[in-house]
Amino acid sequence: MTDDLLIRGPAAAQQRLVLLHGWGADADDLLDLGEELAGRSTGVISLRAPEAHPHGVGRQWYDLQQPEWPGLVGARQQLRQRLEALAESLPLQQTIVLGFSQGAAMALDVAADLPVAAVIACSGYPHPGWSPHAPLPPILLSHGRADPVVPYAASEELQRLWRGAGGESQLLGFPGGHTIDPALFPSIRSFLLEHWPQPSP
Repeated sequence: MTDDLLIRGPAAAQQRLVLLHGWGADADDLLDLGEELAGRSTGVISLRAPEAHPHGVGRQWYDLQQPEWPGLVGARQQLRQRLEALAESLPLQQTIVLGFSQGAAMALDVAADLPVAAVIACSGYPHPGWSPHAPLPPILLSHGRADPVVPYAASEELQRLWRGAGGESQLLGFPGGHTIDPALFPSIRSFLLEHWPQPSP
């Protein structure tokens, strides 16, 4: 373990799940979920967002309270570098990225330009002016229809943008708020199993 990430799972794992937490959370927030979804044979890495949250608890990928989000450009570049560095130990083609809320927005924005196996974006939103370009990895979106933090329409827009660029996407809505609904865990597991490369015989 280092200060900027948490690691679980076997060191020799041939598939990896990378987790990007939401605004005001920290690297440990999604770690148990990641292990539950991915299984024991998968490497799970939860990245810690680079900035301290302005209210003194948790972390942020960029400051949502600043007009026009000036920190987004640097956050995007830094996350890309971190994901590319992980590829030195396991190819990105064997990596799926899962993000929640602000982490979901970052996952889609950055991973769209990388050769990852797939992306899972929970309660996410598109960054202003963001436009994905083919070729794109498949994505799974989940969002609560009663989300009071990020409107459900944000994931509908993500799906519209992704499909408009020729990407494969699926949106799982649920009757809840700003969370990852445990009722969706079987669907998320199935998506992971479908999109990780199958090991050679």
